[in-house]
Amino acid sequence: MKTLLKPSEISTASGRLCRIESGELAPLPQPYEDFNATVPKPLNEERIKNIEASLDDTVAIGIPRPATREEEEELVRRFLSGLKKLFEKENNWTFLQPLLLSMEHCARCQTCSEACPVFKMSGRQEIYRPIFRSEVLRRIYKKYLTPGGKMTAKWTGDIDLNWTAIARLAELSYRCSLCRRCASVCPIGVDNGLIAHEIRKLFSQELDIAPKELHEKGTVLHLRAGSSTGMNPLAAKDSVEFIQEEMEGITGYPVEIPWDREGADILLLHNAGEILAWPENVGAFAILFQAAGLSWTMSSETVGYDAVNYGLWYDDVQLARIAVKHADIARRLKVKKIVLGECGHAHKALTVVADRLLTGELSIPRESAMVTLENVVMSGKLSFDPQKNDFPVTLHDPCNVVRAMGIVEPQRRILRTIAPRFREMTPHGVNNYCCGGGSGFAIMPGYNFAEWRNLISSRKKFLQILKAFENEPHDAPKYVCTPCSNCKGAIRDIIGYYKAEERSRLYYGGLVELIVNALDGMKKPIIQFGEEPSWK
Repeated sequence: MKTLLKPSEISTASGRLCRIESGELAPLPQPYEDFNATVPKPLNEERIKNIEASLDDTVAIGIPRPATREEEEELVRRFLSGLKKLFEKENNWTFLQPLLLSMEHCARCQTCSEACPVFKMSGRQEIYRPIFRSEVLRRIYKKYLTPGGKMTAKWTGDIDLNWTAIARLAELSYRCSLCRRCASVCPIGVDNGLIAHEIRKLFSQELDIAPKELHEKGTVLHLRAGSSTGMNPLAAKDSVEFIQEEMEGITGYPVEIPWDREGADILLLHNAGEILAWPENVGAFAILFQAAGLSWTMSSETVGYDAVNYGLWYDDVQLARIAVKHADIARRLKVKKIVLGECGHAHKALTVVADRLLTGELSIPRESAMVTLENVVMSGKLSFDPQKNDFPVTLHDPCNVVRAMGIVEPQRRILRTIAPRFREMTPHGVNNYCCGGGSGFAIMPGYNFAEWRNLISSRKKFLQILKAFENEPHDAPKYVCTPCSNCKGAIRDIIGYYKAEERSRLYYGGLVELIVNALDGMKKPIIQFGEEPSWK
């Protein structure tokens, strides 16, 4: 039995704090038992010789080691300066109150641990326990930034602050997918997911430390090129024109995706990754909106065709820059509301969080596509044939749509109408499990992090999917309805990693594709199991 790590060891323990041994991960059922002895492959020591990699056998950020003692001391000083700002109203007015409550009132009852998929699927590794990173931050804050803290540290919990502790804490904040399942079960409302987010924010805003996929290749690229994918407005229009042509082949009539239509009722914001990776989702929205006679448009302006806002995961300043641009585009187009397509983090970024930012003329009404799609399906204007979706369907609940926003029933009412073999995962709704790709994990393949994600953070979701379909024939195609781009990426990866298309005939896709697949009058189905559509 492993000796349980103590938070104080984050600054003193030599070597790596955690190593997962073969057989420790939660077991998978047949025909996946061959993965039960698999663990993340060892890091390439040559590749990591100049970066901090002493937390576990995984690297998410790749933090360069300080070259001198003076550089270490300066980074520690900047960390403490940033930590102080987290607890100042003028510097953290958005999240100060819930952060204070979470830092002051943890009862250490471990209810959150039993709710955390990363902790449980990892074989209950102590460093992945939700309160572990929170307790590290709590002890540092009390010792170094509260009156008499150094005197009382021996009673409240002592941690010697050094660069090793700081670097490990940074990496540790990226072993939490920010799903906030822990917060939903805490009997006193402590939000360990928020604490992990605030740690990430501190490192980004004060020490310029963040995963390249989120910052340099995410937010910075988004603001400079127009999209987090690097796709500029001209390329976006070209891609959408190709989607229009393909959708005409499905419908049998011309499909128009309007651009920059001033005064439209709806500005539709897609995750631009859909245009490249899942163009059928973009096309299905166009088919449905056109068939329903909705007044809508997309924006070709820089940032305007990409709902992505990676700042949600690591940096409030970056989040604000993009959210304000989205709202300003909607204001200048004079649309009545913004509708957010199937992108979970875009939902939370532009609604729950941006409500604190978008005031006055930027306070544009914003609506989830789940609500818009339900209104279309239930309006009676269109005719559907549910038998076109006569295959097993289960629903993945994106954390930022369901748990963060409480949008639970619209998507279910749709599926009960158009998918006769719909069945729920257990648990579901606000008690759902994260896809494992939340908070940026789905787009972070660096070093060996993608394997850690597939083996550990996505493991519970994979088990849920298998359980939902356990009574279906092996050779029957099964559809995991996944109304979120980020979640689709994670579920695509676990299906591929575990060879689940071949072994269990698992497929995935969005909600709007199922709606269009059941729409009367379509020349061809939009969902084609095991066939490669021409647009791919």
